Amino acid sequence: VFAMAYFEQLKESQDAWEVCAEALAKGIYNDDHVKFFCFQVLEHQIKFRHAGLSAVQQQLIRETLMKWLQCQLMNTQPEKPFIRNKAAQVFALTFIMEYLTLWPKFFFDILSLVGLNPHGVDIYLRTLMAIDAEVVDRDILHSPETRRNTLIKDTMREQCIPNLVESWFQILQTYQQSHPELTCQCLEVVGAYVSWIDLNLIANDRFVNLLLSQMSVEELREEACDCLYEIINKGMDPVDKTKLVESLCQVLQSVGFFNVEQEEDVDFLAKFSRLVNGMGQSLVLSWTKLAKTGNVKATAETLQAMEAKVPLLLQLLVHEDDDISANIIGFCYEYLHVLKQLPQLTDQQKTNIEAIMLAVMKKLTYDDEYNFENEGEDEAMFVEYRKQLKMLLDRLAQVSPELLLEAVRRVFTNTMQNWQTAPFMEVEVAIRLLYMLGEALPASHGAHFSGDTAKASALQDMMRTLVSCGVSSYQHTSVALEFFETVVRYDKFFIVEPQHIPSVLMAFLDQRGLRHNSPKVRSRVAYLFSRFIKTLHKHMNAFIEDILTRIQDLLELAPPENGFPALLTSDDQLFMFETAGVLIVNGESPVERKQAMMRGLLTPLMDAFRLLLAKLPQETEEERQAALADCLSHAVGFASRTSKAFSNKQTVKQCGCTEVYRDCLQTFLPALSCPVQRGVLRSSVRSFLHRMIICLEEEVLPFVPAASEHMLKDCEAKDLQEFIPLISQITAKFKQQVSPFLQQIFMPLVLAIFEVLARPAEDNDQAAALEKQMLRRSYFSFIQTVTGSGMNEVMANQGAENIERVVFTIIQGAVDFPDPIAQKTCFIILSKLVELWGGKDGMVGFPDFIYKHIVPACFLAPLKPTFDLSDAQTVLFDCCIFYRHCRSFLQQEYLPSLQVSPEISQVRSARKLIKPANIFTHYAFFQRAKL
Repeated sequence: VFAMAYFEQLKESQDAWEVCAEALAKGIYNDDHVKFFCFQVLEHQIKFRHAGLSAVQQQLIRETLMKWLQCQLMNTQPEKPFIRNKAAQVFALTFIMEYLTLWPKFFFDILSLVGLNPHGVDIYLRTLMAIDAEVVDRDILHSPETRRNTLIKDTMREQCIPNLVESWFQILQTYQQSHPELTCQCLEVVGAYVSWIDLNLIANDRFVNLLLSQMSVEELREEACDCLYEIINKGMDPVDKTKLVESLCQVLQSVGFFNVEQEEDVDFLAKFSRLVNGMGQSLVLSWTKLAKTGNVKATAETLQAMEAKVPLLLQLLVHEDDDISANIIGFCYEYLHVLKQLPQLTDQQKTNIEAIMLAVMKKLTYDDEYNFENEGEDEAMFVEYRKQLKMLLDRLAQVSPELLLEAVRRVFTNTMQNWQTAPFMEVEVAIRLLYMLGEALPASHGAHFSGDTAKASALQDMMRTLVSCGVSSYQHTSVALEFFETVVRYDKFFIVEPQHIPSVLMAFLDQRGLRHNSPKVRSRVAYLFSRFIKTLHKHMNAFIEDILTRIQDLLELAPPENGFPALLTSDDQLFMFETAGVLIVNGESPVERKQAMMRGLLTPLMDAFRLLLAKLPQETEEERQAALADCLSHAVGFASRTSKAFSNKQTVKQCGCTEVYRDCLQTFLPALSCPVQRGVLRSSVRSFLHRMIICLEEEVLPFVPAASEHMLKDCEAKDLQEFIPLISQITAKFKQQVSPFLQQIFMPLVLAIFEVLARPAEDNDQAAALEKQMLRRSYFSFIQTVTGSGMNEVMANQGAENIERVVFTIIQGAVDFPDPIAQKTCFIILSKLVELWGGKDGMVGFPDFIYKHIVPACFLAPLKPTFDLSDAQTVLFDCCIFYRHCRSFLQQEYLPSLQVSPEISQVRSARKLIKPANIFTHYAFFQRAKL
């Protein structure tokens, strides 16, 4: 800590940097950290104080750097890498500050000093990379310095780039055997700079031949590959680009680099694959440009060059190492895009497409090492790689859907004939391919089995095979999951061939699905089963009772004291309850039967709920309380989920289920008065009430007053925030029906909100501040709902003192809180109140209140220092609307009531000010007023 404080002190000192400069120039200190520290002080000086230095001081910095560099040439051992990197950054900073003015010979001075001294060359190359990072690197944003950077690059191109390129050539040639690490550094520099210098300086026989020769040196070839990749990526004339790529390819092929299977170094092959990908994509880009110009000969030659790379592409795509394969996918994807644009495919191109298909199918296959039970980083990378392959498959489908369909059909049929003896990965990928066809060959609303006869027939054959060949019994989680995913993706197949429904239902319900030994499979199947039933509910009538019997144990509420893990998690059970609800509601049973089945489904939940709720207050351990509260919450959630089955056609009333849901309400509402675990219980019961407002409609109203009373007791900001949408939902849905209730609850709710907002909080407690802001917004939103629902009487009957208090909070929200969302709501409320109560038939005394308090609010709000005029167009817009209401009120109601003639000049001025002008006029007015 002391060292850091001393360092900060030195940085801020006016002349301490000179001590550091001297220490560096003379090599006074041996301690690495002191050297680093000195460079940091110098860096700070150059970065923040350079302009304020005298010419002598600036000269001192240059001399210091050159003396330090000279010392490096004589040292037997180089400095530690972290010191060399920091020195390079300081050199680069000095270059940026002085190159255009004070130090135009920067590079000449350095090169003439270091010559070919390895220590000096190392600093020179590190400095070049640091300059690239500051001036060129596209990943680093330097918007204010963009013009300066452009000027530096232009000057470098004019004055020194040819000399720099020559120095790189000499370094590459001199050190490729004695200092491979310097050669690699130099290759990195060439790769970085080639994007913005004259390509002819690099893309010539002398330089390229040197790079190609380094492709054969084991320590250099990865960097040489990257360097060639950057050269290939350089933008240039399409014909020239094709020639460059072809000349490179000829040399690489002649030296044997295209014999991929003979290469064992996978790291190099990954780089080489990236290089080939770059060459391929460059040819595609050239072809695209040439095709647009109409140059038939050059276009054909470029296509031919592209096609010539396909055998190499296939070798890399199918390579067992996924990184090597992934690096070539871009070229493969774009090559297929080219084929898609051709009017007709040649036999060779069709062969290429089939070869790519087979490669994709092979690479989609899991390997033996994939860990399905404990998926880690390697598994996640394979999943990402599979997504890239899926993009290729989708592109193949666009180029030739018939070929893809036929290829998948061939693989699928062969594998399904021998699934009992085939390895799991072959079986999984065969089903996976069928699944992927669903997106590769899209159909509107999943209608794969109508329209295109060839496609429908092929998919129907494969689905028939899938559900009848017995592969659902395959003992591997990946196959089980893929089977059910595919069945649900093509669920409309069962509308065409419903005879297969019973066998698939059994697969869902037995040890192949919901009772599989893998929790992962059981969980996914619970969700997929609900989707299957939703789509095919019209075909389920004969199976409803059987299904409900078979899943009965999966619909039980797992008690917290049970030590045995349940087959399904509570989240999975939500899908099971929804499925049960869908089966009951959409069945063709008489109403009495539906009623009995729904009661049979919900009664065990209610019974368990009563028992657990009685236990909860007696529990003393917090952990045990939380477990019981979770269980109670799940029971309410399950009951709520069954109600999702109802629709406009099949309402709760039509199915005779009103009574059982009323019973649920009566059972669950006592939880609101439970003294412990209030947050969890209130949240779940509140959600259930939201559902019941939709399902039971006015039948829910008798329960609302008591529920509201409990929810307003001892509540936190979050409780109120969640309660307000419930009251707003009731207000919006039932309007006049709930007017008496709203009049009764209005002030208790408002006072509860005021009480929570008034609670003190720590100044730096951002969570509490945000909670209060959200509650304030909810409060204003509630008032907006009440005023906008045509129930004038709800607020009007609260007594003058209460009304005034509430309206003042709305004015405060419009003026004092720097929250544009809340301000917007407040102005809408104030406009509505002026409209409702400002006229002759309005509230007594309100016109005076408008003039004294509401009108000034419109002018005060935008004048507040916290009001951001540049970011509050919507609030200003609402101000404008409000001005219009105020103008109308002043002109037609208030001023005439005072018997003031409109011709009086002051009134004209007021009218002019309140005139609903363009929003930008208001903006300009407030901008001037704030100055």
